[in-house]
Amino acid sequence: MNNIHLVKTGKEYDAVMEKILALAKTDPRKNTPEYEQLAILSMLIEEYDRKHYPAVEADPVEAIKFRMEQQGLRPVDMKEYFGSTGRFYDVINKKRNLSLAMIRKLHSGLGITYESLLA
Repeated sequence: MNNIHLVKTGKEYDAVMEKILALAKTDPRKNTPEYEQLAILSMLIEEYDRKHYPAVEADPVEAIKFRMEQQGLRPVDMKEYFGSTGRFYDVINKKRNLSLAMIRKLHSGLGITYESLLA
């Protein structure tokens, strides 16, 4: 493991990714130098990604809008999940929080993850 250091540029990122892919193809066994090198290089990539591509906080309203767009749903189609179109608009306009019943219905009916709805 010669000259391992923090990944600071896109060029370094690409070079480390090439090494990771090459090592991964060999499927190294645990407790071998190759396995440890793969683990360390992966950590370096994760750190770079964390700094350069921070995770965006999930927003339940955005998750609902996204699923509606994916499935071509209109506000009137959301009545079964919210009880009424008015309640749907209250949630979408952030005047009302999702209830537990709404969350369950959105999850089971539209497949929106609980994590997205509870954020």
